[in-house]
Amino acid sequence: MSFLHQALVFLAAAVVAVPLFKRLGLGSVLGYLAAGAVIGPWGAKLVTDVENILHVSELGVVLLLFVIGLELRPSRLWELRRSVFGMGGAQVLLTGALLSGVGLALGMVPGAAIIAGFGLSLSSTAFALQLLAERNQLTTGYGRLAFGILLFQDLAVIPLLALLPLLGDGGAASPEPGWLTGLKVVGVLVGVVLAGRYLMRPVFRAVASFHSQELFTATALLVVVGTASLVSAVGLSMALGAFLAGVLLAESEYRHELEADIEPFKGLLLGLFFIAVGMSVSLGLIVERPLLVGGLVLTLVVLKGAVLYGLGRFSLKQDEPALSLGVVISQGGEFAFVLFALAVSFRVMDRALADLLVVVVGLSMATTPLLYAAHERWVRPLFKKKTESREYDVAPEEDNPVIIAGFGRVGQMVGRLLRAKRIGFTAIDASPEHIDFMKRFGSKIFYGDASRLDLLRAARVDKAKVFVLAIDDIEASLRTAQAVKEHFPHLTIHARARNRAHAYRLLDLGIQNVMRETFAGSLEMGVDVLQAMGLTYSESHRTMERLREHDEQLLRATAKYHRDEEKLVEMAAKARKELESLFEQDEAEQKKSA
Repeated sequence: MSFLHQALVFLAAAVVAVPLFKRLGLGSVLGYLAAGAVIGPWGAKLVTDVENILHVSELGVVLLLFVIGLELRPSRLWELRRSVFGMGGAQVLLTGALLSGVGLALGMVPGAAIIAGFGLSLSSTAFALQLLAERNQLTTGYGRLAFGILLFQDLAVIPLLALLPLLGDGGAASPEPGWLTGLKVVGVLVGVVLAGRYLMRPVFRAVASFHSQELFTATALLVVVGTASLVSAVGLSMALGAFLAGVLLAESEYRHELEADIEPFKGLLLGLFFIAVGMSVSLGLIVERPLLVGGLVLTLVVLKGAVLYGLGRFSLKQDEPALSLGVVISQGGEFAFVLFALAVSFRVMDRALADLLVVVVGLSMATTPLLYAAHERWVRPLFKKKTESREYDVAPEEDNPVIIAGFGRVGQMVGRLLRAKRIGFTAIDASPEHIDFMKRFGSKIFYGDASRLDLLRAARVDKAKVFVLAIDDIEASLRTAQAVKEHFPHLTIHARARNRAHAYRLLDLGIQNVMRETFAGSLEMGVDVLQAMGLTYSESHRTMERLREHDEQLLRATAKYHRDEEKLVEMAAKARKELESLFEQDEAEQKKSA
């Protein structure tokens, strides 16, 4: 089949399978895998050259690691050292040792058991990060921990590859001594670091001066592929080299441009990689030995997930995130394919065993989206119900003049100001996880739903003077506002609104002190921009105050019409003209005074 026809098959398979699987809630990764199984040598046999496709598609993993590196400044990487070297090292050692023990129990020779065990301890960076990114979980506690562990696993490939000649019988041994290989590795890594720090920026600056988007994109791809190839030439992981290049460019002024240029290639090649993995799974071996294959996949996923759960529980101190960590990186990884293939060439294991392990890794990858979807649908809600059943613990020791409902970003800032002036306050929040986290840092806050009348009385709201409504959830905020307004009318309420619509609904309840959370910050930024454009401090602040007054008046004037879109549009247009007129008058007065 020609290259054009192969591309047509891959694109058609992806366009059909991925939307279907996403519609079923199974994610795009499983869609790519299924597409590969259907079009591959064990399915319709539309494409049979799996090995070459897999080699080309590995560029997707390389580009993925480069983009991740671009988003990680070296200082941020240093902050992750505990999760990378501590948790990551513990995971590889524990999982590798346990799986090697299973291999020995099944009759493998020691060398094959070690490579199989530690090879299977590595997870799929591409699979896990794609799943976390699709569900916006990369910035969560377990998402960051998963990334640290995955990064260490990429580093762990290096000693595993170096171990192969020692375990084998010399079938493909390197003719050069080990110290020379080590020297080459160190030299290449130092060269990449120096080039990234002192050479890449001048190169991109020179390329950018030509104002050619195509040339800039080609240069970006050249840097990524060139670095990956150079690092690969001394036996290191191509993905690791690309990650290092990304980290070195993370603080450059071209970071965002590079990310935007690489993103389309990364997405397509990563999809091709997943399809190639689906094609490489030997369905014939599954049919011939279903119990053995199924048992090995189950052993890998359960044992690896259990180790990860234990480490997650130790690090995160919570059950649900630890279980999420165990699910999301419980599969085998793409580097296992490379490791097992080289193990055959070094005569560490035979071809039949390597083929079996490749099938196990491929099927374990297919289980991850299914397990994650099941976890999201059935397991996570159980934990949510469990936390919701927690007893409220609002019992302040004294009558404080201020009550803060919602101790997130806004509530904490108000609390810090009050604490600075030694004004007592009682803080209430409805998130058990948030409460436990804040208490670890010494904050004295109580767990409870501030919209409940019995809880408000327990918090001694009747003795307070000011009620700060800083709850993030809009509906919960409105319920609380209504309860406080109705039962404690003596309180002065200062409410935080998520947006203009939220502010309208708070005004409907008769609350006058409403602060839109992004409004003040946007005005402050506007002042800085005006000063950067040459306006004086007084001019920019006068403009800001005029705009603030006008918008506050408009907010209150339009509040009673906020359900009438036509009337709102009409009033907004009128207000815009009034504001323009006010600024024109200001400008005219300034010219007269000048």
